[in-house]
Amino acid sequence: MSYISPFKIHMACRALKQGKIIAYPTEAVYGLGCDPYNQVALQQLLTLKQRPEHKGLILVASDYSQLKDFIQPSAEMLQRILPTWPAPITWVVPAQAWVSPLLKGNHQTLAVRISAHPIIQALCRHYGGAIVSTSANISQKSPARSVLDIYQQLPHHALHILAGETQTQGQPTAIYDASTGNCLRNT
Repeated sequence: MSYISPFKIHMACRALKQGKIIAYPTEAVYGLGCDPYNQVALQQLLTLKQRPEHKGLILVASDYSQLKDFIQPSAEMLQRILPTWPAPITWVVPAQAWVSPLLKGNHQTLAVRISAHPIIQALCRHYGGAIVSTSANISQKSPARSVLDIYQQLPHHALHILAGETQTQGQPTAIYDASTGNCLRNT
């Protein structure tokens, strides 16, 4: 994994705080992210991606404390979830009542992940919280695996791009239901 300068992390966090959308490497593909509390940024991200609002988005974090305000898992769910993180595993967990429909879609749940990717870890630690994570692509098109892919598919003038390496996982992360442990999407 290549080194990423603290200055680049700082600039990406600054863009997030200004309500901008960022593109950044994840375990498998480039992701698009924004501040999950910023309704305007959430709407812009969905519009940029041409993603229907009803589907919902994923949050990534560097540790569990960054997700606690968004979700309300039972003790049994936590016993199932916490040992699996940090890893490229996403869990669908009951959402707090206040969570925006732009984040959770038409669901009463929210997809969340604690990533082991060093850039996501540094980004969320420096930002001080979880960020949105959805694949960097126009819906129904192939996800971007490089900065060049982003330039070819998305209006990059609308993005702050944090260049770095994706990890070796070739497919988007697996998604599991925290209530049952059932796999909803396999890699």
